[in-house]
Amino acid sequence: MRDVTWARLRTFATVAETGSIRGAAEKLHVTEPAVSAAVGSIERQLGVELLSREGRGIRLTESGRTYARYCRTLLGLAEEAAAAVRTPATGRLRIGAVATAGETVLPRLLAGFRDRYPEVDLSLSVRPRDDLFAELEQHETDLAIAGRPPRGSGLVSVATRPNGLVVVTGAGYDVPPASATWLLRGQGSGTRSTCLALLEQRQWEPPTLTLGTLGAVLAAAREGLGLTLVHADAVAGALREGSLRVVHVTGTPLDRPWHLVTNSTPPPATRLFVEHVCAADAAADLRFHPHNQPRG
Repeated sequence: MRDVTWARLRTFATVAETGSIRGAAEKLHVTEPAVSAAVGSIERQLGVELLSREGRGIRLTESGRTYARYCRTLLGLAEEAAAAVRTPATGRLRIGAVATAGETVLPRLLAGFRDRYPEVDLSLSVRPRDDLFAELEQHETDLAIAGRPPRGSGLVSVATRPNGLVVVTGAGYDVPPASATWLLRGQGSGTRSTCLALLEQRQWEPPTLTLGTLGAVLAAAREGLGLTLVHADAVAGALREGSLRVVHVTGTPLDRPWHLVTNSTPPPATRLFVEHVCAADAAADLRFHPHNQPRG
């Protein structure tokens, strides 16, 4: 395997990510023949086919999908190893967050951390929960702010902050919850899954409308298109100003704390961020609380 270089691993991982030779070439700023040659070299070394032709495009074979997962993990570990040997205050921190946390909780946390540790190389991605946890498992992200990680995933919840899910609607919408239209986030959203589970628990089969993003769902609720289940953090301002109101549904509010989630080998800058947001002098409405026993 000595001929399978880091560059070739990255090339194949990019092909898997973009779904095409052309897309990978554009993203990596190389030629399409160079990408094809890199993939071909790996296939010869492994003795298996990683890509197959499908019409005018390509698709990953089963071996290709398996190899792509390992590529992502190896590349993520290589970057994590480089960060692990740097001092925490000059390290690199890749933070991921679900949309609600990224829009409500994270900006103030980052501002305080940046003021205290200006030399840490910060990057942020806002992704659906399932994508975030996949990136954590493959060491492509160092820390995620989201809901509880899946049991058995190997991911670790190191701290939590109180948060609840409430049902809200526009000020003038007055349809009983059992028959109202329920506004849903897109696939992969933990809030969407929780909302559907709530409806099933209540044995309701109301009409639903999927709008995708948090902003679109809240805008639709303000316009009186239906009800939605949402993090209380996301609607605190709208509730104060009266453009949204809470609707009582049995079983709500739901206790759904924010979790700081890492893998089992967090780099030093990750641990520094966790310590910062759990510190006693952190703002009371933002402070996370470390677990005595990590959970995940």
